[in-house]
Amino acid sequence: MGLKHNYKLMVRGLSSLLMCSICLFLVFISPSYAQTSNQGIMTSSSTSNSPIQFDKKVFSWTDRVYITIYAPDFNSDPNLIDTIGETQDDKINVCTTGHCIPYTLSETGTDTGIFSGYVDLTGDPTQKGAAGIDGDGNNPSGTMSTCSSTCGPSDGMLPATGNDGISVSFEYTRDQTVTGSALIRWHLGEIQWLQSNYTTNGYGVLQIVDPDMSLDPDALNKFDTNVWSSSDSGGIKLTMTETEKGSGIFQGTVDFTTQYTSSGNRLHISEGDTITGEYIDRTLPLPFSPSDQKQLFATTTVGTNLPPLERVPISNTRIIDSTGKTLDKITTGQQVQIVSDVTNKMNKVQPFAYLVQIEDNNGIAISLSWITGALSPNQNLSLSQSWIPKSTGVYTAQIFVWQGITDPNALSSPLTLKIPVS
Repeated sequence: MGLKHNYKLMVRGLSSLLMCSICLFLVFISPSYAQTSNQGIMTSSSTSNSPIQFDKKVFSWTDRVYITIYAPDFNSDPNLIDTIGETQDDKINVCTTGHCIPYTLSETGTDTGIFSGYVDLTGDPTQKGAAGIDGDGNNPSGTMSTCSSTCGPSDGMLPATGNDGISVSFEYTRDQTVTGSALIRWHLGEIQWLQSNYTTNGYGVLQIVDPDMSLDPDALNKFDTNVWSSSDSGGIKLTMTETEKGSGIFQGTVDFTTQYTSSGNRLHISEGDTITGEYIDRTLPLPFSPSDQKQLFATTTVGTNLPPLERVPISNTRIIDSTGKTLDKITTGQQVQIVSDVTNKMNKVQPFAYLVQIEDNNGIAISLSWITGALSPNQNLSLSQSWIPKSTGVYTAQIFVWQGITDPNALSSPLTLKIPVS
């Protein structure tokens, strides 16, 4: 049966103490292996002393988990691809919390002593319920493999939550079991436009990165998200499609039009509009709970190259009395005007809301007033709001310029002004 096989029989016939020492030497002191493949199963290079390894340190709840075990002592036949996990002498169990399946792994090639396979995590649909992870009822399957004796090396399925772990145990001998584990966690999604500015009547690409939405590792997963413009606050539902199987990176293309109404992936815009993409992440990491969700936004512009906060800049904020005289301080009961100069830097009519909020020295808002209107292209205008202080103290005025009261996209960075009242 070959020298190597005879050697293994001899080792297994020694006393338990000697056998333990030799097993530890053979398993844990393994050389660095290059990446190899067998039947579509990939194993990664490793210089770690651990005999059980994974392709990631942290997985999502529906990831494909690649498992590698370095066990040269189980290379029974140098001319064949060996298998481990088939007998009571080399049992393998793969587990998440509350779920376990017996498993087999195959040698990555003849005479390598490296065994690999993968398990698909299938999530836990009870964590999100009827609303689903996308708000439309989409949920993972939560399927668990049924193994008549063992599963593997590539057909295993295990349920997993968003705060879980996966472990692999390998019974190297009847007296020794080695284990390896990795975390399973939900991720906080990311959203961005691939460019900060797009041309009018061109198109834009929105990208969302969230591995938790990659429910099927063998498919290009999809979900819908919201996109709107300054000119069309209702916007569109944009289909986000995974760029590669299992990547967790989703993209959607929006066609911009100034002539037509919004429909499908076509979005009505005007020159200089801000385009907003929204992603509601319903699979949030700790300390969030499974019932929590978080709105994430990304903006870009069309036409103008001006950043959103430079379109209608505020300047020269001041306090004046009824005669137009600038004041350094005021007295209680005195009516004053809080004035700022604004400039429309764009070549289009720009609706706006000018808001003034007054806070006392404890940071509590005591007054909020606003004025709305529209600025012609390149128009300069002085805007004011009146205020009467009722008690002494040092107050803070915060001045904002938004696109509208119900459309709080900022057109300028806010300014603050200290107001001493005697």
